[in-house]
Amino acid sequence: MTAGITGYGSYIPRLRLSRQAVAQANAWYAPQFAGRKGTRSMANWDEDSITMAVAAARDCLGAADDRSHIDSVQLVSSTLPFAERLNAGVVCEALTLDENVQAVDMGGSPSAALSALVAGLDRVNARGGNTLVIATDHRKTRAASSQELDCGDGAAAVTLGHENVIAEVLGSATLTVDFVDHFRMAGEDIDYHWEERWVRDEGISKLGPRAIAAALQKAGVAAAAVDHFIFPTTFAKMDAQLAKACGIRAEAVADSLAATVGETGTPHALLMLAAVLERAQAGQHILLAQFGAGAQAVVLRVTPAIAAFRPARGVSGWLARGVEEQSYTKFLSFREQLRLERGMRGEQDRKTALSTAYRHRAAILGLVAGRCEVTGSVHFPPSRISYDQGKPLQDTQKPHKLAERRGQVLSWSAESLSFHRAPPHQYGQVDFEGGGRILMEFTDVAKGDIASGTEVEMCFRIKDIDELRGFTRYFWKATPVARAADTTASKE
Repeated sequence: MTAGITGYGSYIPRLRLSRQAVAQANAWYAPQFAGRKGTRSMANWDEDSITMAVAAARDCLGAADDRSHIDSVQLVSSTLPFAERLNAGVVCEALTLDENVQAVDMGGSPSAALSALVAGLDRVNARGGNTLVIATDHRKTRAASSQELDCGDGAAAVTLGHENVIAEVLGSATLTVDFVDHFRMAGEDIDYHWEERWVRDEGISKLGPRAIAAALQKAGVAAAAVDHFIFPTTFAKMDAQLAKACGIRAEAVADSLAATVGETGTPHALLMLAAVLERAQAGQHILLAQFGAGAQAVVLRVTPAIAAFRPARGVSGWLARGVEEQSYTKFLSFREQLRLERGMRGEQDRKTALSTAYRHRAAILGLVAGRCEVTGSVHFPPSRISYDQGKPLQDTQKPHKLAERRGQVLSWSAESLSFHRAPPHQYGQVDFEGGGRILMEFTDVAKGDIASGTEVEMCFRIKDIDELRGFTRYFWKATPVARAADTTASKE
């Protein structure tokens, strides 16, 4: 059987920045944004493209400890934090994948996610095995720009393989054209965008239909037979106009998530695909298209196996847990576009000992503890010595993964004396299901969310940032188990 999509997952940050809050803060300078409604997803200070990629992959792979079936990982982003370090390698360690997995970083264009999808399918067809494709972006935008309101943060993931295929690929097409609608030079943080009408008329309207027509022809599917049309764009009604030009029914145009999430960049096509697959029915056709450095299109057909797969949370679950954020200065601070006073307590040297980080990488990046085979006690960090009182034992611990286990808060504290990017600094002792206790930071929490006995789950986040040397350190944090949608403003 030809390789296809065997699973999907996504991640949308909890915070949703109010567009009205942005418009009001900038009304003195940019009054044209006064009518903008809805929200856009906003990463917390301890989130970036790597942490969101891990979250999307976990949503796709589920809570199983055994992930040895993944043979290769393709991490796709235009905002990877490390220019000279394998970002995908960090993701693999966090997911506790085997060391023999092949991992690669990809980027350069919004359509790179579809390129990775096609390349991943070619790899699986040629070599067998299973490939994990993750797309993620955490973009900076100019203050008081339309991009600041249109963009969002997020990630999406798909697994590709031959077994239990939920969406088979019928055909694809690529146009590689150096049409520059926006660009960012190396060393710069913010994209430069060209005039919208030019991009619409000469770019999307001419290149998009060519790629779509070629993909449909290869797939042997008529445009009118498309049930779900996915085309990420920040231009109003551009997806509907493109569908009409290609002969695709208006009702097939998929929700772009613009009202709640915004356009997330590289991952957005796969994020919209994840949302569509949650409700897609066997036999339906999905047309996935993307503009950027030309255009790409992929035609999928949903199989009966779709009924047997569900992501851990899914787009609908992430949307339900969103909390509206009204503080524009918090948004700028979290993106390091507004430097707030830190005081003397924020002046410590935060150098990371890379040798120590390497030796303990399984514990730090994978949250892997040690379980004593004699006493059954769980120890973190793991060590050669099991330190049960009165029972010193040596070399009896075996790896015991904690990241997918829930815990309960034993004791906690919230203080504002030490420097923290989102005060108060909340942390406490967490007891894990099946054993193990760790002093952990809490994240994505508001006042009143944490108490003794609160059930928490783990999330991979930024632990600290060494601004002197430009190095980001990662670890796991605890967050309250997701509740139903909360429409109140965040008070983090």
